Amino acid sequence: MPLPPAAARRQPLHTRSLVMRGYRREDGLYDIEGQLTDTKTAPFETMDRGRIAPGEPLHGMWLRLTVDETMLIHDVEAASDHTPYAICPAAAANFKRLRGLRIGPGFTRAVRERVGGVAGCTHLREMLGQLATVAYQTIGGQSGGGSPELIGTCLAWAADGPVVRARYPEAAQEAAAAKPAAAD
Repeated sequence: MPLPPAAARRQPLHTRSLVMRGYRREDGLYDIEGQLTDTKTAPFETMDRGRIAPGEPLHGMWLRLTVDETMLIHDVEAASDHTPYAICPAAAANFKRLRGLRIGPGFTRAVRERVGGVAGCTHLREMLGQLATVAYQTIGGQSGGGSPELIGTCLAWAADGPVVRARYPEAAQEAAAAKPAAAD
């Protein structure tokens, strides 16, 4: 079990499911798709939909990024099948504003500029970070995964760590040379 045992008596209340998939298209592009579903275990009322039954999706949303090998976004499709408010699905069209962005440094900031706040949907925006990771794993996975852009993004990819030393020794040497000498 990955976590220590939980408290003895717990009542399940909410489930969020995220399913993300990466596909290579026959035209050479890649579709990176995500589906988010939120459900509750007890009935509750919403302003626009009325009563939501246990297990019925409160949120049911889809997002597809079409990208090339350089992580440039060629197209975006978004859909909101289940939302708590009638107005929510209108935000989906604004996600087309992400066309022309490149997934990489500055992506999160650029997403906020284009579909942040009232221009977008919190749930669809939240999926974008995960979809960016799936894009890297889908496209980078074609060659065994990993790229120099990952250096410094997590513990495993520390510039002076064992993964970078093994895969990108020149980057590890540069990081070691740039490190200040330890004081005696």
